[in-house]
Amino acid sequence: AAAAENNQKNVCVNVDKAPVPDGNNAAPKRAAAAPKPAQKKPTAKPKPVEVIEISPDAEDAVQVKEKKDKVPVNNIDKKATAGEGSSKKKAHSLTSVLTARSKAACGISNKPKEEIVDIDAADANNDLAGVEYVEDIYKFYKSVENESRPHDYMHLQTDINEKMRAILIDWLIDVHQKFELSAEALYLTINLIDRFLCVKIVPRRELQLLGMSAMLIATKYEEIWPPEVNDLVCIADRAYSHEQILIMEKTILGKLEWTLTVPTTYVFLARFIKASIPDDEKMENMVYFLAELGVMHYESIRYCPSMVAASAVYAARCTLNKTPTWTDTLKFHTGYSEAQLMECARLLAFFHSKAAESRLQVVYRKYSNSQRGAVALLPAPQTLLAAAASV
Repeated sequence: AAAAENNQKNVCVNVDKAPVPDGNNAAPKRAAAAPKPAQKKPTAKPKPVEVIEISPDAEDAVQVKEKKDKVPVNNIDKKATAGEGSSKKKAHSLTSVLTARSKAACGISNKPKEEIVDIDAADANNDLAGVEYVEDIYKFYKSVENESRPHDYMHLQTDINEKMRAILIDWLIDVHQKFELSAEALYLTINLIDRFLCVKIVPRRELQLLGMSAMLIATKYEEIWPPEVNDLVCIADRAYSHEQILIMEKTILGKLEWTLTVPTTYVFLARFIKASIPDDEKMENMVYFLAELGVMHYESIRYCPSMVAASAVYAARCTLNKTPTWTDTLKFHTGYSEAQLMECARLLAFFHSKAAESRLQVVYRKYSNSQRGAVALLPAPQTLLAAAASV
């Protein structure tokens, strides 16, 4: 018994030093096995960046690093990665990888994003340009353009039709050119005529009188030196008297409630031409040619002024083979996409194709002049004409 006690003491003393396996003693075996977890070295965790931070751009780099380190991803300790929320990131990364591969296959990722050009940068030091307010001004114009926009009125008129209106506008453009008036005055004149015809029936014999009085109002509003009433009497071959013109002027102002400050097509043309880079002289003349053809024909009245202006710019770019035909800068400043303008642009291209053979030649002759780049002589864009024919 004394010998057994001594043996047990020796075993307890030697545990911390060098345990000797003994087949006859189970107790020392259990005592020696207990410290093993404390002596076990912690497994080296893989760097989180190698597993978690997987992106489409770094996918190849991660695969190379995994091969180099010979650490298979499937054998990584799941508990450690779950603690860092890598499962969610891993799923998101897989989606990103697939999306990136799809874009690369379609060639989307290689397409550079077009920047919107600051068209007012050159006017930063020009106080008259109002660069600080110009964007707000045009946002306001677009918000109120439908308030002063004439609606379809020809079914209300009993004595005039679309052809008579076109003849009147054609004659007024000729008068406007002879008096060398501003473009603002011309577009305001047409706006006043259409708005007046929306609210009052006009007999055929007074249609030209309406046009003369509307031009008188518009030139007083826009010009520094408007033509005198006697000048209008003479240019109309004395078909109307001085008093008749003034009476009609007063009637127009009364029916329209003296509302003259309205966003016409010209207001938007000036801005949209500036956004069409480069806005060279030939481009500007082509836009004005198409716009005047548009406002001369009654069919364009169903489109708001900003859409007619934007469509004239789009059709002009197609005619002059500008690439691309519609830019992000134009889309930003006009507020219209290429698809939205297609219908109106086709109509303007159709007017262009028929201008040379039309009986109303004032606009065509005006823009056939070399001083205006002879843009009327250019052929209408076949892309728009073919699209119009298919419709």
